[in-house]
Amino acid sequence: MKVFVIDQKYCNGCYGCQIACKDEHCGNDWMPYQKPQPELGHFWMKLQETTHGQVPRVKLEYRPYMCQQCDKCPLVEQWPDIVTKRDDGLVCIDPVKAEGKKELVDACPYGVVYWNEELSIAQKCDGCAHLVDAGEVPHCVDLCPTNAIRFGDEEDFKDEIAKATRIDMGTESRVYYLNAPGLFIGGGAWNSDDDEVIIGAKVTLTMPDGTTKTTETDDFGDFWFRGLESGTYDVAIEAAGYASVDKKGINLAKSLNIGDFDMAKA
Repeated sequence: MKVFVIDQKYCNGCYGCQIACKDEHCGNDWMPYQKPQPELGHFWMKLQETTHGQVPRVKLEYRPYMCQQCDKCPLVEQWPDIVTKRDDGLVCIDPVKAEGKKELVDACPYGVVYWNEELSIAQKCDGCAHLVDAGEVPHCVDLCPTNAIRFGDEEDFKDEIAKATRIDMGTESRVYYLNAPGLFIGGGAWNSDDDEVIIGAKVTLTMPDGTTKTTETDDFGDFWFRGLESGTYDVAIEAAGYASVDKKGINLAKSLNIGDFDMAKA
């Protein structure tokens, strides 16, 4: 069975995967696999861009997003004569039998099935099944300049899959994500009397379960705690020669810049 493994650490937001999908499918008829994709409105491969934090502490997350090739695909379950799960794991919509079946679009919980108004058919990513059957890889994989998107046999990726996450709505997705950034808490330390940042201050983060993590402010006086989950956190900052400061009850539902802390001289 085939899987996609996407390492977000290496995705630089170039949109090459999205362009590759258009290049392969717009104006190209790959029957009996696919009819041409419209130039506008369809994103069988889509780069999702999420802004985390608030100015000036902001990080961008890029995530290639397409059909999840689910093992328990609701479209396969409802219309097995139209949508099939291949032996290699790819989910395909029959471009002939899908004609007029607009209900296929709303049945996908991931929102990755599109309606081709001109051809009156539902369409989506099928992992470039026509290329896979020819012994090649999906075009988005082939053209990814950083090798962030990979495709192959599940067994070959088993070690990475064990560490990966899925966008899984109970459908057993076959697209795995590595190094998803999660949420962060960021801030800074400075002294207003000297108008200087404080470098090397010890910053302690108390997690929702009571455990702690520590870091130090960098050369800009900034600190970051990354890869966090939603919950309530406390932050305490200590530095030699300065009065300690803290902020309790930080409700983390999205990444936060909690601001700059003015540490008075002790």
